[in-house]
Amino acid sequence: MLTMKDIIKDGHPTLREKAKEVELPLSDEERETLQAMRTFLINSQDEETAKKYGLRSGVGLAAPQINLSKRMIAVYLPDDGNGKSYDLMLVNPKIMSHSVQEAYLPTGEGCLSVDKDIPGLVHRNYRIKVKAYDIDGNELKLRLKGYPAIVVQHEIDHLNGVMFYDHIDDDHPLTPHEGAIEA
Repeated sequence: MLTMKDIIKDGHPTLREKAKEVELPLSDEERETLQAMRTFLINSQDEETAKKYGLRSGVGLAAPQINLSKRMIAVYLPDDGNGKSYDLMLVNPKIMSHSVQEAYLPTGEGCLSVDKDIPGLVHRNYRIKVKAYDIDGNELKLRLKGYPAIVVQHEIDHLNGVMFYDHIDDDHPLTPHEGAIEA
């Protein structure tokens, strides 16, 4: 079972590397890792389990965050605020297209690898189309918008060595871009 001690912290060199493509089919070890990442997210959102194991709540986790430089992410959003849920384990995810429209979380973003609060708005694409593979090697095409799109972009950034705070405008950290909408 993954716990907070398995998650590397900001400043660790793996978090700034471009993760390697994963060969399909996944090895048994890669499948187990991806399932463990998903389980961590589920456990982190369960109040009792999170308290018992000292887990910080998360909705997404990328393999580089557990010091594994591979293009794998897990996203677990039981409710996106619009009655939809997302339970994703994605291999080699790639954003194929995106909207010009930007979105941001009014409270800013957080990250399991970053222990301090970093104030500032992170502008991302409101809509994205993603191509990826599932845990069984089947190709997936996803259309995401709003909060789920933000979460997936945050995790794909990890695969490219980008941290959320890299997107914050140093001069105007709390000013929304013109036309950007709250997600």
